[in-house]
Amino acid sequence: MRTAARAVAALVAQLGLLGGLAVAQEFDPVEDGRALVAMYCTDCHATGTTGESPLPIAPRFRDLHLRYDVEFLSEALVEGIVTAHPEMPQFEFDPDQAAAIVAYLKTLEP
Repeated sequence: MRTAARAVAALVAQLGLLGGLAVAQEFDPVEDGRALVAMYCTDCHATGTTGESPLPIAPRFRDLHLRYDVEFLSEALVEGIVTAHPEMPQFEFDPDQAAAIVAYLKTLEP
C-alpha cells in the first residue's frame, strides 16, 4: 500500500511540474502567426516588412491591408482561401491559427 501511495504522490508531483511548464509557455498569437506564414506562405509571398514576393503575382503581406480589412480574413483562412490564380494552394487553418495569422498581419500595417 505504501508503494501505491508513493507512486500516486510521485505522479501528482510530476503533473504539478508539467502544469507549471504549460503555464510558463505563454501563447503569443503574433509569433504563432509569424511562424505559420513563414511555414506556409514565404515561398510565394513577401511576409515581412521588406522585400518583394518571390512570385510576382503574390501580394506582399505588408500591403494586404490596402486590399482587405485583414480582420475579416480570419473567416477565409478557416474556410479555405480560394483565389483566381492556379498557383495559390488552398489552405484551411483552425480558428486559433487564423486568429494568429490575422494578429501577425496587423503588425505589418503602418
